[in-house]
Amino acid sequence: MTEFLAATVRIATPLVFTALGGILSERAGVFAVGLEGMMLAGAFAGVITAFLSGSMAAGVAASVLGGAAMAALVAVATTRFRAEQMVTGLAVNILALGLTSFLLRGLLGRGEAPTIRVSPLSPLPVPGLASVPVIGPLLFRQPVLTYLALAAAVAVFVFLMRTRSGLTLRAVGENPAAVFAGGVDPLRVRMLAVTCGGALAGVGGAVLSLQQVGTFTDAMTNGRGYLALAAIIVGRWMPFGTLLACLLFGAADALQLRVQGLRLPVSSYVIQMTPYVVSLAMLAGFGRTAQLPAAIGTAFARDRPS
Repeated sequence: MTEFLAATVRIATPLVFTALGGILSERAGVFAVGLEGMMLAGAFAGVITAFLSGSMAAGVAASVLGGAAMAALVAVATTRFRAEQMVTGLAVNILALGLTSFLLRGLLGRGEAPTIRVSPLSPLPVPGLASVPVIGPLLFRQPVLTYLALAAAVAVFVFLMRTRSGLTLRAVGENPAAVFAGGVDPLRVRMLAVTCGGALAGVGGAVLSLQQVGTFTDAMTNGRGYLALAAIIVGRWMPFGTLLACLLFGAADALQLRVQGLRLPVSSYVIQMTPYVVSLAMLAGFGRTAQLPAAIGTAFARDRPS
């Protein structure tokens, strides 16, 4: 059971980073459909940079920039040009999928898919706490990015609920015209929120490529960006509720990995559907009563009230 719970935390870590980024975007009024592409770009940039430089720190920094770059495309398209947000997010997902595959082969593979290996980030036990029964292996014997994910959830909560900037961001997602009348530019707030959200999603990609597997493969995010989006809805756009939803999805993923080892007379493809079936069930149960930010998906122009 302890190993199962520890695996749940590890598997949920990329979802937590990505979902926290999506909260920033959607709280500011921009749908975070492009999380999958931002996450994939972060995974690619991180492992390529770490492989070429030999520095895992440089790899994580590149992941931040990769996710932010994809998010910047969404931010410019949806704020400056008032493009439809859902379509823009899906377009970025498709762009990231094709671009990372192309660059992987073009930069390192001479037209073929190369095998890239970096040493994954190893667990970093916390002295004195890692030896505590159950809680120690679960929370204090994890890799560094897992610790940062938990700290990021607290930081995003404090930012949104305890700071003036966080209040402004939430107000832009509810009534951008009122914020504009108060002297703050909603477009600038949205651009910053989406870009910072993409940076967090990029770190989620770094968890996959640099902490969990130590390589990059085509479409390695495998729908995790959409799971993060579901976690945001289940968590009611609140960091701690979203964190719990990510842990639930992580538990479902950890469970399906163990069920596959039981050699049941069920196709492995059916078993691999477990996390997504759980997300659909959670959305059906909790998503119906979820209240979106009032102005989400609504374009804003400075020359008119809304």
